[in-house]
Formats: sequence, structure tokens, C-alpha cells
Amino acid sequence: MKMEPLNENELEWLDDVLTKYNTDQAILDVAELDGLITAVLSSPRPIEPEQWLVAIWGGPAYVPRWTSEKEMTRFMELVFQHMADTAARLEDYPEQFEPLFGLREVDGHELTIVEEWCFGYMRGVSLSDWSDLPDTLKPALEAIALHGTEENFALLDKMSPEAFDKSVDAIRIAALELHACGWRIRTRRRYRCR
Repeated sequence: MKMEPLNENELEWLDDVLTKYNTDQAILDVAELDGLITAVLSSPRPIEPEQWLVAIWGGPAYVPRWTSEKEMTRFMELVFQHMADTAARLEDYPEQFEPLFGLREVDGHELTIVEEWCFGYMRGVSLSDWSDLPDTLKPALEAIALHGTEENFALLDKMSPEAFDKSVDAIRIAALELHACGWRIRTRRRYRCR
């Protein structure tokens, strides 16, 4: 399996496949997929591929009937390649880890769209038991949940532009902190999570 980052064409192909087989329950795009993968890699308890791969589509009833085996194989290979690259960045090169946020141009300004990534992350969180998460790290999970759950939309609408930007900036650090703690819990090392 390749461990290098996916190139733009590969990311676009994944986006196209996610769009092609999209349902109301499925992951929307590559940003949401990246969030899901990051949460799966960060979970305090292992999440088996059979579980999170089905979660991409919203459950067993929504797994696509692939056009061809070649299409399914390429999709799986690219997803696992992206996962391997993300795992390497989270574990070995955290300074290189960047959530795959979306970008949108509005009135000539490029805006960073974090919601899809955060929704994907929270979908990944829902696949496991995070009760071992220390109280000191609950604010990190809340930083992601702020943008990744519908019940927080009203809070986001009330934020000043400065507070909103600060909340967006907190997501990357939160993901790194949660991964470091989840990894320590999974490997049963005797480190304390901050």
C-alpha cells in the first residue's frame, strides 16, 4: 500500500465517487471523509475497517452497488492510502498534519469551510467509546463538535468573526491532542494525557 499523500486528481476522483453514490446518510465529500479517518485513527478504542467503511455510506443498507469491481478496488485503495498518510502525519510528523478543510470563494474572498471535516470527525467519534477521554481533553473534542454537530449551529451564528476564526484555528490542535491521547490509551502506555 502506498503511503504518500493523494494527489489532486485522486482526491477529485474520491469526491466524484462520494457524490455518485451519495445518500442523505452518506459522507458528503473528501473533507468529511478526512475527518472520519482522523477520528478513527484517534479513537481510544480500535475501530475495525468493517465498521468505519460502512459508516462512510451511512450504514449497511446504503453501501453502494459499485459500477465495477475496478471502481470499488480503486476507491478502497485510495481510502487506505489516505488513511496511511494521515496516520503517519498524526503519529510521526504532527507538524505536517493539516485537516483537509474545504475552500469556497464568496464575493472574491476564499473562505475555509470546516463543517464537513468536523461532521466527519464526529461521525468517527460515534463509532467508538470515548469515555476514557480525560476531562482535560474534553474541550479539544468540544472544539471539533462546535463545528461538527447541528445543535451548535445557533452558537456559531452568534459568534463574532474573530471568535469564529479562533474556533477554526483550534481544530487542528484539538485533533492532534485527541490523537496523541487516543494513541496512548490504545497502546496502553503509561503516559498521562494532558
